[in-house]
Amino acid sequence: MSDSDEQFAFDDASDGESDGYKPAPKKGKAAPKAAPKPKAPAKPKAPAKPKARTASGAATKKKATKVLEDHDDNVDSADDMDFGGDSDDEPVKPAAPAGPKQDKTASETYQKFTPIEHILKRPDSYIGSVEQIKQQMWTFDADTKRMVNRVVSYVPGFFKIVDEILVNAADNKINDPNMDMLKVTIDPENNLISVWNNGKGIPIEIHSTEKMYIPEMIFGNLLTSSNYDDNEKKLTGGRNGYGAKLTNIYSHKFTVETADKKSGQKYKQTWTNNMSVCEKPKITKNSKKEEFTCVTFEPDLARFGMDHLDDDIVSLLKKRVYDMAGTVKNIKVYLNDERLKINGFKKYVEMYLESAQASAAEESGGAAQQKPTLIYEEVDRWEIAFAVSDGTPQHVSFANSISTTKGGTHVAYVGDQIAKKLVTAIEKKNKGATVKPAQMKSHMWIFVNALIENPTFDSQTKEQLTLPASKFGSKPKLSEEFMKKVAKSNFIENVLSWAKFKADKDAKKTDGSKRTRLTGMVKLTDANKAGSRNGQSCTLILTEGDSAKGLALAGLDVVGHDNFGVFPLRGKMLNVREAKHDQIMKNEEIQAIKKIIGLQHNKQYTSLETLRYGSIMIMADQDHDGSHIKGLLINFLDHFWPSLLRIPGFLVEFVTPIVRVTKGNQHQNFFTLPEFKTWQENTANSNKWNVKYYKGLGTSKPEDGRAYFGQMKKHVIPFSPCDDEGKQAVDLAFSKKRADERKEWLRQLQPDTFLDHTQREISIDEFINKELILFSQADNVRSIPSVVDGLKPGQRKVIWACFKRKLKGEIKVAQLVGYISEHAAYHHGEQSLGMTIVNLAQDYVGSNNINLLLPNGIFGSREMGGKDAAAFRYIFTELSPITRTIFHADDEPLLNYLQEDNDVVEPEWYVPVMPMVLVNGAQGIGTGWSTDIPQFNPVDIVTNIRHLMRGEEMDPMMPWWRGYNGTIVKASEHRYEVTGIATKKGPTTVEITELPIGKWTQAYKADLEAMMEADKEDAPKIKDYTEHHTFINVCFHVTLTEKEMAKAEAKGLPDYFKLTTKVSTSNMICFDKDGKIKKYNTPEEIIEEFYPLRLAYYQKRKDRLAADMQKEVDRLNNQARFVQMIVEKKLVVANRKKADIVAELRKLDFTPFPKKANARAAGETAPTVDDPDEDDDEAVASSTADYDYLLGMAIWSLTREKIEKLKQQALDKEEELKAILLRTPVEMWDSDLDRFLAEWDKIRDNWSAEEKKAAAKKGKQGKLKTRMSIGKGRKGSDDDSEDDFRPTTKAPARKAEPKPRVVSAGSSKATIKKVAAALDSGSDFEEGPSNATSARAAAPRKAATASTARNRVISQTAIAIDDDDEDEKPPQPPVSTVTAMDIDDSEDEAPKKAPAKKAASKKVKAESDEDTPKPSVKGKAKAAPKRKSLDDDDDAASAKPAKKKKLDSSQPSVSDYFDKVPSKPSTKAGAMKAKPAPKKAASKVIVSDDEDDSFGGDEPARSTAPKRSARAASSKTYVEVGSDDEGDDSFSL
Repeated sequence: MSDSDEQFAFDDASDGESDGYKPAPKKGKAAPKAAPKPKAPAKPKAPAKPKARTASGAATKKKATKVLEDHDDNVDSADDMDFGGDSDDEPVKPAAPAGPKQDKTASETYQKFTPIEHILKRPDSYIGSVEQIKQQMWTFDADTKRMVNRVVSYVPGFFKIVDEILVNAADNKINDPNMDMLKVTIDPENNLISVWNNGKGIPIEIHSTEKMYIPEMIFGNLLTSSNYDDNEKKLTGGRNGYGAKLTNIYSHKFTVETADKKSGQKYKQTWTNNMSVCEKPKITKNSKKEEFTCVTFEPDLARFGMDHLDDDIVSLLKKRVYDMAGTVKNIKVYLNDERLKINGFKKYVEMYLESAQASAAEESGGAAQQKPTLIYEEVDRWEIAFAVSDGTPQHVSFANSISTTKGGTHVAYVGDQIAKKLVTAIEKKNKGATVKPAQMKSHMWIFVNALIENPTFDSQTKEQLTLPASKFGSKPKLSEEFMKKVAKSNFIENVLSWAKFKADKDAKKTDGSKRTRLTGMVKLTDANKAGSRNGQSCTLILTEGDSAKGLALAGLDVVGHDNFGVFPLRGKMLNVREAKHDQIMKNEEIQAIKKIIGLQHNKQYTSLETLRYGSIMIMADQDHDGSHIKGLLINFLDHFWPSLLRIPGFLVEFVTPIVRVTKGNQHQNFFTLPEFKTWQENTANSNKWNVKYYKGLGTSKPEDGRAYFGQMKKHVIPFSPCDDEGKQAVDLAFSKKRADERKEWLRQLQPDTFLDHTQREISIDEFINKELILFSQADNVRSIPSVVDGLKPGQRKVIWACFKRKLKGEIKVAQLVGYISEHAAYHHGEQSLGMTIVNLAQDYVGSNNINLLLPNGIFGSREMGGKDAAAFRYIFTELSPITRTIFHADDEPLLNYLQEDNDVVEPEWYVPVMPMVLVNGAQGIGTGWSTDIPQFNPVDIVTNIRHLMRGEEMDPMMPWWRGYNGTIVKASEHRYEVTGIATKKGPTTVEITELPIGKWTQAYKADLEAMMEADKEDAPKIKDYTEHHTFINVCFHVTLTEKEMAKAEAKGLPDYFKLTTKVSTSNMICFDKDGKIKKYNTPEEIIEEFYPLRLAYYQKRKDRLAADMQKEVDRLNNQARFVQMIVEKKLVVANRKKADIVAELRKLDFTPFPKKANARAAGETAPTVDDPDEDDDEAVASSTADYDYLLGMAIWSLTREKIEKLKQQALDKEEELKAILLRTPVEMWDSDLDRFLAEWDKIRDNWSAEEKKAAAKKGKQGKLKTRMSIGKGRKGSDDDSEDDFRPTTKAPARKAEPKPRVVSAGSSKATIKKVAAALDSGSDFEEGPSNATSARAAAPRKAATASTARNRVISQTAIAIDDDDEDEKPPQPPVSTVTAMDIDDSEDEAPKKAPAKKAASKKVKAESDEDTPKPSVKGKAKAAPKRKSLDDDDDAASAKPAKKKKLDSSQPSVSDYFDKVPSKPSTKAGAMKAKPAPKKAASKVIVSDDEDDSFGGDEPARSTAPKRSARAASSKTYVEVGSDDEGDDSFSL
């Protein structure tokens, strides 16, 4: 192969002048080349090349021309080149020039030829050599249907005469853009070639000057052309007036046919005997008004030394037909009546790259090879493509559809641009190496298809373009994006690798080899015999991470280290099938595995003798990610060393149990979840077995590892040798080209598919289709949302955990992450879970239309698109007030909850009041599928839902983002243009106040700075910019020159400043309600599918509410009847066994209510009535507990007032039941939508207020102020920001945090009345004028109950409030937190509680964050210890009586004192009476913080996030009453 400079002619042609094509001879090569020159006089073909160069303006020095001819792109060396017709055999022929014979006369010596005779006698000057040559060229292989670079034998002159006709057809497309078809027929048997096109026909008329038909003049007369006017800019290939005439001259028969629509005629004329005989034209009518031109000719093969059209020349001609299909736009090309599938230059270029890939694969023995990366760009009249070459410069170029096999100025222009642009980047990366542009070009494979104005070539053969770049007529300036793609390819890496080799004389390190010792791999635990003569018996264990390596090393305690090595993989392996070369070379795991095993690149293995290890064992987790790691390793081996997978036993896997069940000394392992579920279904009392999940190898203990390896035969399963089906399955799973097939593969996944690990061996095909497919499905489930609730599983777990925790106040994100991991079985890492929470809370423009969580802290902004969020340990969040209007609590019992790790977790999906996938949109990339759903206006969604309620058509919806002020315009079907705002503010000033969605402030600043930089040809687009953003909005002030401002206005400010992005609705993919992936074409289609499902769930909600209400009515009626019978002595319960009472209740037809999780809501107080010695589970299951709602009623319920109240409550519930039954599901839904819109209006109002505040502050500029400037401000200034620090007057004492307020027993009656009033109203009480409104108000209570509470406080007796009091009046929306009461004893009377009761208190505290029970009041002398919240330390310390008695942190919840009665009745009958408080006992009212849920109703929703300092707002009131009475004041029946 010739030198890169000469082959490309980059350096020679860069100045555009013909002198540039006479490079000086290099390295002495010119001297031997000059030897044949004296032979030229004897062989007239020799001067052909100098003549052609003279035509282009070059000097005719033979020596310089000879040097140029030495360099041919398509030959491997100068010896294989053809210079002006000289062939390898010519040194034998030139013996003839012995001078003219003596017997010739002068007239005989000097001859004159006609033009046709001269062309036939000296073809070199016109069509090139007529001698057969062998040359390395690109040709078309009809068998493989691809381009092949091989040695072909052909006659250049013959190839040229055919090419002239093809180029004429391509020129007709330039002259007639309506031409859309080209048909070429090559008939080797009959020696016929035909070229037909349906472009504009040749005018059928007599030429006014030449007096002959124009078709005859064009095809039958030399030097006739339409391209002689050099002042006219033409983009055709013809120039000198020879062209088709040369084809005619070298043909036995030449026929032209044309149809002229204008004249309405058809013309046909034939020439024979090398254009010496011209037949008369045949002119007929063109009744069909056709337009076409067809040239059919029978070449004179004898003049080319040919007797037939052989395979080589036919393949070259077919390649030229493919050239036409690739270079001529918008035409259909047919070859021998078969349409070619190439329909553009990019597709045409891919044929070369696919050929290079296939050739490399064949050379490597069938191993898959990486396809060169194609970088393509269309610039003006140019189509340019780039790929990385194999170290030698390559190009495929065309000028006006003429194949310039030797390149030329157009190729040089493109190559110079790339080299000059990237040479700086290469120098920065490798400053020590010397890299020149010419050396860079050696790694370029350039493809050019250019339309050049009036092109000039080196000769009539037109193999090299010589036109200077300044005369191209267009400037193909490659874009920055194109250059970036080139830089990201392995081009730079290849150049650097070559430079390093050249500078350091150091070859690339070899692949792995068989040696006994490897150094530099500290994580490798090498087998002692690895690399030895017994290395074939060694096994390398590849583990998933370091923890799994620990388990494997524990197993080596059993099997030893001689034959087993262990190497941990760091994360997942690279998908090498689609990876770039530099990615593979930089991948530490891949390089390490090659060295550890001793693999050699592209080697075919038939045995394992040359390897360090004879087998590989994969030891990965039994979860989906573990399956993916196995698949990636199989993909790695199949891609590079497929022969290894065909060797039996080379690849095995080590399986560990995913579930283990134990019962006493018995245990059983399960390797798949379906296997475990089958066991559960078929095993009696399976719930009595202890279940443990082993989703990670790190879960197993070292002794487990020793047990596994001790039973290796049970745990090691080999993969069977890979066959064609297995190879196809691996390619299907990992090749990007088969994405559509992969989608269908996933659609066919059947439920309960799993791989049976009990078989002796596993086929790779079976592994892919039964195990790896489960990872692919799980990957899609994690990445693609449900169309029902718009949530992905991770997001759903977050929302479910917040509801489960009953999150009322804020919580640190890091703490919420821990809570979710614990309760929701989240297995994918804290970082991803934390980011999920952050994303749900973000509310900047472009994030969420409705953030379901509140961002209490810095959760990210438009500056960096949310990436500037603070660390999870610093930020807090809580449920947004609007969340519960979207996900109604009444729907939760109707949902299908999932089970994971034997625990009930989040539901399959929620049923929000609207399709949230449209509200907040979704993006995600899974396996085979991806999704991109833009956001829409919630109000529009609600409107369309109501249209469906009324049976109306829905309104089309446009994408919409809350707070976005730019424009959104529908550009086409499924495509929208989102445009920012740029406004001219002055002659040279532009204000940018909005960026398109997805373009963030910091990234746009980089764009502006790039516009400030000037390149060599263009001046900077902008001069400067300033920033005036707020936290919500964007504001740039950009300064331009007047000239650039004019350009910007002409182009449009948004386009000039790149303020437009595209949004598409063509890839809206979701899981439907049945869990199947489905594509939705429009947002209205999503609403149509959501509507009937949501409506059905409203019916379910109605049915459930009615059933619950009916049960409540029955319960109240039964309670009233129960109390009535006791009062009337028709039923006796005193001093009887519970079982006997229950039996009698059954006979009396009292309705049983089985105990449930919500038993407390049904009136049960089980903890106070259950036998403490009775097992809880058995008690719950016992039928005697079905009547606890009756037997658990307080003793004071046996009053007439209570009976009347219960009856009234029953009537009220019946009325509520009737109201529920009268409401339709549509009305219920409509009501929920109203509540949602009310909250949504609040959010919009708050957002608008924030924007107005930001707008009001716009333009105000401040200066740095410190505390040193306090008091130095100017009088009259309206800036009061320093008032907080101005020490002019004594500041009033700050109100302390809420602390326990104590009211002594000796307080005045007024004080005691205040206490009582506080109890009545549910507000906090504080002595003195500083008493403030409490943060939360209690639910209203009746005066009678409040009076009872007053008496009990004053008498310092224990308090017992029946739970039924809450039913007296429907709870009203609370103003603040509820109050609660806490009982404390005096200093003197402080007997210790029983340990069992302490344990119960601790249990209550542990459950308080979830479902807070309501334990009964213990009226003994020792009070229940006060429960502390996280922030109560200071409050507890501030209580004065603290030193008298240490508060117990395990104090029960406040609600314990209202809903339950003690298990033991009091022995003191007088305890029910109120008596004066002894003086030694002090009564206290304590106010402290507590985050527990209260009995007074839910906290009102807040529209904005509270500040952290407002923790006091969650305070509750406790009343501690000391008593010397050890008896209880309430009893259970």
